[in-house]
Parts: sequence; C-alpha cells; structure tokens
Amino acid sequence: MTRENLRATAVGFAATAGVFALLFYFAGIDELLATLGRADLRYVALVLVATLGWLLAWSLSLNTVLDVLGVDLAYSTSFLVFAGATFANNVTPFGQAGGEPITAYLISRVADTEYEQSLAAIASVDTLNFVPSITIALVGAGYFASEVALGANENLLAAVGAVVGLAVVVPTLFYLGWQRRYRLETRVVDALTPVIRRVADLVPRVPVPTPEGIERRINGFFRAIERVASNPRGLALALAASAVGWLCQMAALGLAFEAIGVDVRLSIALVVVPIAAIAGVTPLPGGAGGIETVLVILLLAAPLPGVREATAVAAVVIFRGAVYWVPTILGGLVVTWIGTGLGIGDPG
Repeated sequence: MTRENLRATAVGFAATAGVFALLFYFAGIDELLATLGRADLRYVALVLVATLGWLLAWSLSLNTVLDVLGVDLAYSTSFLVFAGATFANNVTPFGQAGGEPITAYLISRVADTEYEQSLAAIASVDTLNFVPSITIALVGAGYFASEVALGANENLLAAVGAVVGLAVVVPTLFYLGWQRRYRLETRVVDALTPVIRRVADLVPRVPVPTPEGIERRINGFFRAIERVASNPRGLALALAASAVGWLCQMAALGLAFEAIGVDVRLSIALVVVPIAAIAGVTPLPGGAGGIETVLVILLLAAPLPGVREATAVAAVVIFRGAVYWVPTILGGLVVTWIGTGLGIGDPG
C-alpha cells in the first residue's frame, strides 16, 4: 500500500472514530455500557455463527463466478480469498469501490489468472450481491406498507421509498448499460488509455503499456463480465448464495437484539440491513461509522416497542462488531500470508 493510501486510510479511521464518539454520546455512554454488559453471550456467539454463515455463502457466490470464468479454485480457498476481499473493503475508503482492485490482485495471485479477469469476477460478485438485497428489502417494505402506519414516521417512509426507487432505477440502469455494453466499452477504452499511460509514465519501474495492450486488457474485462451475465445456471446459483448471505446478516442483527433481551421482528431487519449497507460507499473505511449510524436511525424510526437509543446502538455494536471485525481479522491474516509469498493453497 502506497504512502498516499496509508494516509487516506488513517484519515478515514480517524473520521470513523469521531462518528462513533458522536454515536455513543447520542446513546449515553453509561447506559450503553450497562446494556452491553447485560448481553447474553450465548446469543453473541450465535451472531458470530451467523456472520460465518454470511461469509461462507458469499464465498460460494465468488467460487461460482470464478468457475463460470474457467478459474478452478477450491471452495476453501475461495472462502479465504473472500475474507481477504472483505478485509480490503473494510480498510479502504468507499467500501467495495476502494477494495476491488486489491481483491482482484489477491485472486490473480492465488488463482494464477489475469488481473482483469479477477477484477471482473469480484465486480460481478459485488453487482450480483445487490440484486437479492433489494428484493429482500422490497419484501420487508411490503410488510410495512400493509401492516404498519408508515405515515406516522417520515424517516421510515423515506427509507421504504428509497428501496422502491432503487428497485426501479438500478435494474433499469443495468439493462440500459447491458444493451449498450459495446459502445460503453469503446468509451471506457478511449477514456482510460491516456490516463493509464500517464500514470505508468510517472511511476518508477512500471513499464508504460501500449494503447493496444490497454485495449486488450479492458476488452478482456468486458468479455469476462459478459460470460458471467450469459450463464443462467451460474447466475442463479450465485444469486441464491448471495440471498442466503443477506439472510444470515439479517438473522445476525435479530440475534444481536436477542442478546440484549429485545425481540425484533425479522421483517424489520429485511429492510434496515440492505439500506444501511448502501452507506458503505461513504469515504469511511468499509463504511464503518456510516453504516452503524444509518442502522440506528432506521431502527429508532421503526415500530419497535422498548427500543431506545442505548438499546439500538448496543444491538448495532454487537451486530456490526461481528460483521466488520470477523472478516477483517481473518482477511488481514490472509492478505499478510499472501503478501509474504506463502500462498493459501493450490487452485483446484
């Protein structure tokens, strides 16, 4: 990681600490600590189990996409690589957008495949993960629309409206992009070629690529995306695995509330978890601080009897503590292992 990246990450974590300080102050530090101190460790352990279930499911999605692209990688290795991918997302600003280049490097090292193919694989997985999240959130939104007086709470109404809007806008953009993919590819080549050559010219010991070489690699990225999109069986399996992963996250949030003695309907988690995940695009590393804040706002807006500021923040701390730190620690070990040249297993 370059000095500039390290500086950006340090600034991001400092900002995250500031956001958490405000969040804890909002909840009341004494009451928050007392609530966390009463947490049932058996349910906390189940939160960790659900977190591992999420990682296992999304690792299967990655393994499926790699298989479609002709990359033979053992599922156990895919799990470790995905943990490394999540670590990269969690320590770089803008979530997946910041972590994908590092993840593509990990895949290319472990699977001995071309970088652009690896980038297409992880980009496909991140894109596919978005589809079931919106679908599941729509199910939860439908429940609220039919059973809860949404008009009584503007924040919750806005959240449901955002889900419905995303469910319409995002698939439309994907469809339009797919229909114009060759024109889009040409524009990407034209736009990136001078930028890539200029950057390579400024970086010591990096050969300046030819325009033909850049075009070939970008074409390879788009061809890999096209292979994934045109494989119905692979798409179905990857989407199913992604949906299972989302349900594991939502179950983890419900179990976090159970740990502090509060019963929360699963339908509420169906809405708030996918919406809060959108906050991962903030400049904060892995969205840490932003995701937690959105979760607390949505939970306090939801019709949850007995849930006050300290209760909501405590449950979110348990939930996000597992979802953030389990893959960060495990993935950090994986990245270190690969970085030292030891590798994590042979393909196949």
